[in-house]
Amino acid sequence: MKKYLLLFCLLASVQFAFGKTDALYQAEKDTILIEFGNSGKMVLIVDNKEDFERLKKMNINQIIQELDLQMDEETGELVIVEVTGKSGSKEIVRVTEDWNKTEVTVGGLRVIVDETDPVNTKVKIETGGKKKSDPPFRTYFNLDLGINNYLDGNGNFPGSSSPYAVRGWGSWNVGLNWMASQRISKGFHWDLGLGVQWYNFKFENRDFQAVRGDGEIDFIQRTDVNGFKSKISASYLTAMSLFKLDFGKMNDQGRKGFRVAAGPYAGYRLGGRSKYVYRPLDGGGRRKEHLPTGIYLNNFRYGVRGEIGVGRFNFFGTYDLNKLFQNGAGPELNPIAFGVIF
Repeated sequence: MKKYLLLFCLLASVQFAFGKTDALYQAEKDTILIEFGNSGKMVLIVDNKEDFERLKKMNINQIIQELDLQMDEETGELVIVEVTGKSGSKEIVRVTEDWNKTEVTVGGLRVIVDETDPVNTKVKIETGGKKKSDPPFRTYFNLDLGINNYLDGNGNFPGSSSPYAVRGWGSWNVGLNWMASQRISKGFHWDLGLGVQWYNFKFENRDFQAVRGDGEIDFIQRTDVNGFKSKISASYLTAMSLFKLDFGKMNDQGRKGFRVAAGPYAGYRLGGRSKYVYRPLDGGGRRKEHLPTGIYLNNFRYGVRGEIGVGRFNFFGTYDLNKLFQNGAGPELNPIAFGVIF
């Protein structure tokens, strides 16, 4: 089936290339028109009688073999006809094979042959511009922007009465990631990433300050000042691995389909501290205190990451499987974050 399709596209490309009125692609040669079936046509162009006699002795398989076409092993793409003119090269016919599917592009026409079903072969014809290719390997940058919180030992968010309860707005999670994506099959990718994440946990009770205690972090209530903002922050160098399924690409819908991804991550702490902003009781401007409470944070973090996307919108969620603080150095809390990917 594929060989006959290639031959049909080759013959169609000849008509496409030499049937133009443009002098650049016009050829003055003898033309043979062969009609078959109800409406099938093939156009053959020969230079002389000797070529015609040789053509009569050839079969379709021999014609395909003598084309001596070379396929790109990485992309599965095959350029059958390429015309070079004053304005540069112009691809007339391109063939892409992926498992049991073959796609042939002739100018602005796409023919997709699906042989997944051994009994019924499906042929789909599309018109319009050339679709955007899905390269086998690519690299890109993305930006995570979300909010942080954490879960206690019972799997609950700390209550508002807790000194370390987190306020969502202001507890920003920011990540800058460099990603490398390897296509495994159509719509299925394996992504590896390396980036830096910044965690911010803004306390709901701004009168409490995180300070460095005796071997552990302490949360003290400041009654001597008017608290304005209190938080803990940390930064991590993080590596991640994600397996992605893109149903849009699987169904030739591009970015219109649904996407899902999941995988592990691990990181090493680069820094960490607490910040407390307050005003004196007797008046005056804001003042800040930064304390090195990061020494009680775990140096390593690891967990799972999930992503979902529809169209141009992508969202992420992360959950740390280990605790935020070192054993015995603070409350048992597992960070969690969710947000948008840009």
